Amino acid sequence: MYADIIIDITNEKLDKIFQYTIPQRLKGKLEVGTEVLVPFGKGNKEIRGYVVGFSEIPGYDPARIKEILEVPKESVGIETRLVALAAWMKESYGGTMIQALKTVLPIKKKEREREKKALVLLVSREEGEEKLLWYQKKNQKARARLLEALLLSPRLDYDLAREKLNITRPVVRALEDAGIIRIESVRVYRNPLQAGGEEERKIAYTEEQEAAIRRFSQDYDRGLRRTYLVYGVTGSGKTEVYMAMIRKVVESGRQAIVLIPEIALTWQTVLRFQRLFGDRVSILNSRMSAGERYDQMQRAKKGEIDVMIGPRSALFTPFPKLGLIVIDEEHEGSYKSEQVPRYHARETAVERARLEGAGVVLGSATPSLEAFYRCGTGEYVLLRLPSRAGSAALPHVYVSDMREELKKGNRSIFSDRLRELMEDRLRKGQQAMLFINRRGYAGFVSCRSCGHVIKCPHCDVSLSSHRGGRLVCHYCGYERPEARTCPECGSPHIGGFKAGTQQIEEMVKREFPGARVLRMDADTTRRKDGHEKILSAFGDGEADILVGTQMIVKGHDFPNVTLVGVLAADMSLYSDDYRSAERTFQLLTQAAGRAGRGGGGGEVVIQTYSPDHYSIETAARQDYEAFYEEEIRYRELMGYPPAAHLLAVLLAGEDEEKLAAASSYLKEFAARLGSSGQFAVIGPASPYVGKVSDVYRKILYLKCEKYGMLVKAKDRMEQYIELNRGFRDIRIQFDFDPVHSF
Repeated sequence: MYADIIIDITNEKLDKIFQYTIPQRLKGKLEVGTEVLVPFGKGNKEIRGYVVGFSEIPGYDPARIKEILEVPKESVGIETRLVALAAWMKESYGGTMIQALKTVLPIKKKEREREKKALVLLVSREEGEEKLLWYQKKNQKARARLLEALLLSPRLDYDLAREKLNITRPVVRALEDAGIIRIESVRVYRNPLQAGGEEERKIAYTEEQEAAIRRFSQDYDRGLRRTYLVYGVTGSGKTEVYMAMIRKVVESGRQAIVLIPEIALTWQTVLRFQRLFGDRVSILNSRMSAGERYDQMQRAKKGEIDVMIGPRSALFTPFPKLGLIVIDEEHEGSYKSEQVPRYHARETAVERARLEGAGVVLGSATPSLEAFYRCGTGEYVLLRLPSRAGSAALPHVYVSDMREELKKGNRSIFSDRLRELMEDRLRKGQQAMLFINRRGYAGFVSCRSCGHVIKCPHCDVSLSSHRGGRLVCHYCGYERPEARTCPECGSPHIGGFKAGTQQIEEMVKREFPGARVLRMDADTTRRKDGHEKILSAFGDGEADILVGTQMIVKGHDFPNVTLVGVLAADMSLYSDDYRSAERTFQLLTQAAGRAGRGGGGGEVVIQTYSPDHYSIETAARQDYEAFYEEEIRYRELMGYPPAAHLLAVLLAGEDEEKLAAASSYLKEFAARLGSSGQFAVIGPASPYVGKVSDVYRKILYLKCEKYGMLVKAKDRMEQYIELNRGFRDIRIQFDFDPVHSF
């Protein structure tokens, strides 16, 4: 029996696994993640490694394979658990063990550590005064200045002393050599956070909040580590519930991770946590420098912080005693990785919590169907917050039918109602947010007269417009010519929606010349602090109207916002994705939730060409459970997650003919695997972008009720790909229950 061992997991060149023999005394005692001591290199230097797999067959000459020395006593470090998590990710999502380890192990490259030096007086006051007189007598002014300062303050900052006292390095060295002073170095961490503001105010919890906190605390005290879904309407105080739960965990001596979907949320979220937990809070995100990220990981590993806040990658913070993982806005698509392994943070958090003996709390006003479905099966615990905290009421929502606006001769992007309400808010000195729904903008074709959207007759998703006048389904490959007139009503007003945030901003300034307008999108937030500057300016009342994409409608709390306008609600409704209705409901509900949070009442205008669609009707009523019942029936009928499961297999290669042949062979192999009706194979089809940087792409889908069957199919396909030379020039990725369209 042989063990696959990874050496030096903190090295950025993590790219090789070594094979070792398992001695008889250790057989049955090793598992994936176990830390071991092994001989390494020509000198057989004793070094630590981690087991990442096992095999019966040697990879090379057995005579050259060395033997594992031993398992270190009490070896239960954080690395052991993270390596085990990486092995689970490889098995569950595909890819290689190296790719999984590079995802999970946060410290890949050691950055230069920062130090702060201090000068410390070593001699007694009497001896120091004698030395001072001697230096003055010898006219050694610089040494005298330094010693005189140290007699007043026996510890001085090194850089400050050199600057203020005009002291050179040789002067410091002379006193050090004489045994009068010592230079001390203290590790200084690069901290991306400023000092916290005022203390957290005392919170008066609602009955629902108290019930949720009490249930979690009782389970925690009994040693139960469950996965909870905090399902609460927008403004119901979910964050206050998270913080109470985290405080419970921190008081027990353990740490917590808080995942948020966007960097844009960090600014407001961190302030609230800092007020409660002080400087024991830190953040991680992609805008931080490598040094800042490295330092925060080191602080976490040493137990110097209690709470880490950040997007998906913060899930792998190396806390030594992890007690809780909170995933805020758990429905967000950004929790699904687009890089191999294509893991989902929700399932990966549940597995990490199992390995660590921790709990998981998910939160959303619009839970993913997967999370709510698992509450129904008893896998998750549902905690409800059905009303807003304080005196704030849910906003009043209007649905503007843009087909009727067109009939009235209004060709503007603003309905009459939205224009009137914007003018009213500007007169009152209140703020408004305009959300342009850009999700799904890339392809679907709809009629502006009747709202009809051209769909695939086989998959019930919209067809996407391609060059050459073709409409294509990205699930099964069905295609048809592009329509010049609406097949439903004959109108020539058929096509796509082209306006972006910049055009909307210009239109707002033309329609409302006196309004102060801010725009928030990918272009205006490129810089490191772009999100914080825009949100801070809007929060401080420096603008009347904020125009933006989905990043403006997620979790932000602006008390003076009393109007939200949703432009082009249909954009996500008819994207080429079976999740389109769910995404539309979530975006519209989250957008509506930004209005009226200050207690003064709020209004929302949803502009749409499909006012009768159940996702828009239920979003207008803020009725998640009615939407869920309708949507889950559709998923069950079509065999889509969470009622069943999908495995997407993405193939890419430079040679179009080889790619076509490879995808055809892989489909045939997959069809044989599922020949007894275990799963269906769909495709191959071309994704929306069939060629990127001269690389062609194809996609296959496997559909099955049982997730485990798809994992087995993935394993068999990986073996088939490994054994067949024809796949050597083809890059293949697996994506379970894909969240993003390809």
